[in-house]
Amino acid sequence: MINWNGLLSLFIACIEFILVINLLIFTGKNKINLLAIILIALLMGYQIFEFLMCTLNLKYSYMSYLAFVDISFLPPLNFYFITKYFGYEKKYFKLIFLPAIAFAIYYYFVIDRFAVTACTVLYASYSYPLGWLFGLFYYTPVVFVMIFLFVVKDKQKNDKEKKKAKILFGGLIFISIPVAIAFVMLAFKHYQLLEIIESVMCKFAFVYAICLSYFVLTNKVIKNE
Repeated sequence: MINWNGLLSLFIACIEFILVINLLIFTGKNKINLLAIILIALLMGYQIFEFLMCTLNLKYSYMSYLAFVDISFLPPLNFYFITKYFGYEKKYFKLIFLPAIAFAIYYYFVIDRFAVTACTVLYASYSYPLGWLFGLFYYTPVVFVMIFLFVVKDKQKNDKEKKKAKILFGGLIFISIPVAIAFVMLAFKHYQLLEIIESVMCKFAFVYAICLSYFVLTNKVIKNE
């Protein structure tokens, strides 16, 4: 019998891999573009881990740990990328990576408490310690970036820059849809979506990978290096 679990992750990973390779070959070489490409590569990395765990049944603790280390760097890197591009970068902004580093170190010492609790074609669910605290540090940079883009998009004098800001903002709004639904469900004591939110968000983030690809393709001018 064919195991279909995780195949959606493989499909998304393959497309994101094609995006990364094409962007590396055919787009402008600057630090801003590289940050955007790394973001797509991290999204691809998570999908690969989910495919390995759910399709190839490699449900080892260290696999789910590596998947979480991968995605923990997405929000701070996205924050750094966007504030740097739009010229609001401060030296202390790099401190935003500290929670991700701290979680990576802490989770390494409790790696045996990581487990894949369920796999389906569409998502995977996990069991891991301090989930509420991880969620707090995970979503906070996402919220700040959304607020930042909402404010900065209308301040751009160049139409191309304004369009980039709007596309990135729209991509983040799309990613946030399952989170918003999950918290509404939580208010009614339904926890199902919240238990699989990491996996679902990364599926929705495929749209953000497309938005980032558009950004890189149109960002031919070296800005705020």
